[in-house]
Amino acid sequence: MGPVGRGVPGGRLVSARTPRATLDVLERRVLAGPSRLGRTRLVSVDGPAGSGKTTLAGDLAEHLRARGTSVEVLHLDDMLEGWTGLEVGVAQLLTTVLVPLSQGRPGSYRRYDWHAKAWAEDVVVPVTDVLVVEGCASAPRAAAAWTTLIVHVSTDARTRLARGLARDGEDLRTEWERWMRLEAVVLERERVRERADVHLDGAGRIVPRPAQT
Repeated sequence: MGPVGRGVPGGRLVSARTPRATLDVLERRVLAGPSRLGRTRLVSVDGPAGSGKTTLAGDLAEHLRARGTSVEVLHLDDMLEGWTGLEVGVAQLLTTVLVPLSQGRPGSYRRYDWHAKAWAEDVVVPVTDVLVVEGCASAPRAAAAWTTLIVHVSTDARTRLARGLARDGEDLRTEWERWMRLEAVVLERERVRERADVHLDGAGRIVPRPAQT
């Protein structure tokens, strides 16, 4: 179980495919940007759970691979220590994935098994042309110097909660509601919405940058 669709083994929230026009824009933005993580372009797909980040990350990777670009996709939820382990996941991302890649070496992380509620195997992250990291807090300010593009994906809270419960079940409502409070604090602290280069709605469409508050 988990905040990104762990209601069934290996399950994730999956919505409709990302519009081709969005993928074309993101492709241009990614490939025109500098390689800041060693030779790798780091793309962070951030935003609250249930907004469509997983779908976008997979579609973008497929889109880039079709054009001969090597891409790896990481799901930050695989690095979290359960429902309350967001900070642990971000620490793993920074120290064992991004630091080695910035030095031209493969990274790695310890995968969390949401069903066993325990850490599982180590996973190697190879050096590629593009690394797409998706998940809430996947664009921490501590990684800014390595990041080529930040994509913020969001939709309204009711839709996000409904998507989560449809996947994970009503019995996890309390966990989902607690997670949504936690992620709101982290996203505000990291100023993800303000720092993002591109903003998408829950259907994967590019929307204007939100007004600053």
